[in-house]
Amino acid sequence: MQVFIINPNSTESMTRMALKSAQGVADPGTVILPATGRDAPASIEGFSDEALSVPSMLAQIREAEQAGAQATVIACFDDPGLDAAREVAGGPVLGICQSGIQAAMILSKRFSIVTTLPRSVPAIEDLVQRYGASGHCRRVRCIDLPVLSIESESQQAFSLLVAEIERARDEDGAEAVVLGCAGMSDLTDALTRATGVVVIDGVVVAVKMAEALVGSGLRTSKANAYAYPRVK
Repeated sequence: MQVFIINPNSTESMTRMALKSAQGVADPGTVILPATGRDAPASIEGFSDEALSVPSMLAQIREAEQAGAQATVIACFDDPGLDAAREVAGGPVLGICQSGIQAAMILSKRFSIVTTLPRSVPAIEDLVQRYGASGHCRRVRCIDLPVLSIESESQQAFSLLVAEIERARDEDGAEAVVLGCAGMSDLTDALTRATGVVVIDGVVVAVKMAEALVGSGLRTSKANAYAYPRVK
């Protein structure tokens, strides 16, 4: 099985991190095919960044399927271009936000999300509502640290995440916390140990969901909404 994992921004180190997380949980027969966004922002922190990242991402998804990819994981918590990606792809396309939220709803009754910057909060709140999780998600929190600083200021980022997860546990009554950025994926286990809270990384969950869907012989429906784009 081949799973394509696309980091829609142009930062190679974030792609390597997502690849490491994916390979850490992938079945022995699964090949992870990584890619970094072309002509895309260095990080995705807002609606314009999302929009700029989507055209090249769609082209890369098409190319990956032509090369044999059977499923795609979009490794950005904003799930940029998710519906459009499902139009152009034949195999399942997983967004890490939707995947993380659905896992949290299975593993806990109430959860919170911890992301990077305050400006990301409204977009994620919209996704929570879109995915039918408003009754389960207690709060979308942030550590007020830019995406690229999670790697460059890793110790500070870890300390801020621990403190925010503990607040989610104590103030929100959260029984699980979803990490709201693909750049946090390598911190999941350490954060769980430090806080005693179930911490969920959408990259890992999306990869395992992709394996399950492909293994079940399922593909994206082309009956109506996700039909391939018309040739014009």
